[in-house]
Amino acid sequence: MTRAPFAYDHGDTAKMTPLLPMHTLGHDFVPEAIHAGGLRYHGMAPLVSQAIVEGLVTPRAYHQGACFEAGLTWARTEGFIPAPETSHAIAAAIDEAKKAKLEGKEKVILLCWSGHGLMDLSAYDSYLAGRLVDHELADEDIAKSTAFLKDLPKPSLAKTGKW
Repeated sequence: MTRAPFAYDHGDTAKMTPLLPMHTLGHDFVPEAIHAGGLRYHGMAPLVSQAIVEGLVTPRAYHQGACFEAGLTWARTEGFIPAPETSHAIAAAIDEAKKAKLEGKEKVILLCWSGHGLMDLSAYDSYLAGRLVDHELADEDIAKSTAFLKDLPKPSLAKTGKW
């Protein structure tokens, strides 16, 4: 959502779905192994992608280390362990809470809880043992995985006037 182009792409590697407008790294893209398996998909849901295009939401990128730290903060304060995917939303909520405190504002912060982390305890163990590393996808890898998009129809970006 933060670096992939908004384009038509297939929702699966077999190209069985129709073309869908989404932020995508290309249906053949295979991401590196990270411990938030639910986030290892090449694209973003068309409705979420459109909300980004319309300016209704602003995506944020967080490294897995910061997310696991947020997950541990949640577990220590709320008493239950979030899934690594959920910890991304928690990291953003914590950032928003810190910002509100600095601004002296009271805010309601809503996040989407998508699952517990009981099946991810080995990932938390890897984080606590220092075996998880943050990594950044290189611009060249994104360009390579999205090169085929130039031959596909382009979605309308009427709101932004681009493309």
